Amino acid sequence: MNVLITGANRGIGLALAQLYCQRGDTVLGVCRSPSAELAATGAMVMDGIDVTRPGDIGQLKQQLGDRRIDLLINNAGILQHESLAAMDFEHINAQLQVNAVAPLRLTHALLEQLASGAKVVLITSRMGSIADNGSGGYYGYRMSKAALNAAGKSLAIDLKPRGIAVAMLHPGMVSTRMINFAGDVTPAQAASGLAARIDGLDLNNSGSFWHANGELLPW
Repeated sequence: MNVLITGANRGIGLALAQLYCQRGDTVLGVCRSPSAELAATGAMVMDGIDVTRPGDIGQLKQQLGDRRIDLLINNAGILQHESLAAMDFEHINAQLQVNAVAPLRLTHALLEQLASGAKVVLITSRMGSIADNGSGGYYGYRMSKAALNAAGKSLAIDLKPRGIAVAMLHPGMVSTRMINFAGDVTPAQAASGLAARIDGLDLNNSGSFWHANGELLPW
């Protein structure tokens, strides 16, 4: 199985690359900057790719050629912290571009590589749930993940006739640099849970919003 993972050089993306390489799959690790840890997995490293840049997406397509993708994991993301008292609209826009627009852009660009039976995964967050928001703040991150969920739901509907299933998956609060390693789940534990949800993904549950632990999350 060919597995393409964005943001594969560290954190959750790296843990997913390690897991799928250990399974014997061919992993295409896409990132802006390479890492020794990603290289050590045995993945095919495709660096220098910024998923917000159409030119870089075109470069990636050229590198892929006619290679089929069985599993596309849109994992690359950023987190900024805005509050009503400390608003930063440039940060908000950046999060929307990286977290919501880029995964849709990449998935659209790679449609020719996604044959029937392929799976598309959007690594989202329960912070994108409107019903679950009980603390406010984090405007850009919440907005971007809610937008990503909306895009994923539409993709699930539009890709179903092609036999392609789509899932929006929340990995949990993972101890990565993004949150200053303050999480309660390791990247390896998150990757294991995510992989279990991906294994269970099919056209019958396509378009769902899941926690990596198997909990169905509210919109």
